[in-house]
Amino acid sequence: MASIPQHKRSLEMKIILNQDVPNLGEIGDVKDVAPGYARNFLLPRDMAVVYNTKSVVLFAKKKNEIDTIKEAKRLSSISLKEKIEAEEISVSMPAGANGKLYGAVNNAMIADELLKKGIEIDRKKIEVPGRAIKNVGAYKILIHLYEKDEAVLRLSVAGQEVKAERTEESDQPRKQRVRRVRAEAAEPATDEEQAAAFEAAINAGQM
Repeated sequence: MASIPQHKRSLEMKIILNQDVPNLGEIGDVKDVAPGYARNFLLPRDMAVVYNTKSVVLFAKKKNEIDTIKEAKRLSSISLKEKIEAEEISVSMPAGANGKLYGAVNNAMIADELLKKGIEIDRKKIEVPGRAIKNVGAYKILIHLYEKDEAVLRLSVAGQEVKAERTEESDQPRKQRVRRVRAEAAEPATDEEQAAAFEAAINAGQM
């Protein structure tokens, strides 16, 4: 196994997590992090302790407690998996005749629909095909749970018909509209229009 260069070691600090930290690890995990991240965020908030002989002994004594916590998480994950896979959620939004949505279904929307059913899932754990669904149809959504557990959620995406607004004029046959326009153009000018034309001709020196 290749050794870690000395200059790289100096850029990291070894810590033991004192609690679960999103996107980093869970209680009892040993991690190498940037010194600034440890000193300015993790250590002041008691989220971690510096890895040394004293902290290693301390966490060795807490091993049974930590194992109990992790086992509870596993059981909770199994229960959540069963609950998710027993559900089927439906989403509808405007779509064209070809089934293409005027918009897209993303992980945040799916998380909201699950929450309506009493299931709270971090949207980052919801894996949507292509990151967004843009067509109507039936889909299977992968949801990452604790450790390597995964659940498959059934999703149905339906399209809503978009009706274009029609005016009274647009409902008339095209030929009928053309005849009406021509008839309006052929109508004789009103007295006011004739007077205005006469005045304009005088001003132009034509009379």
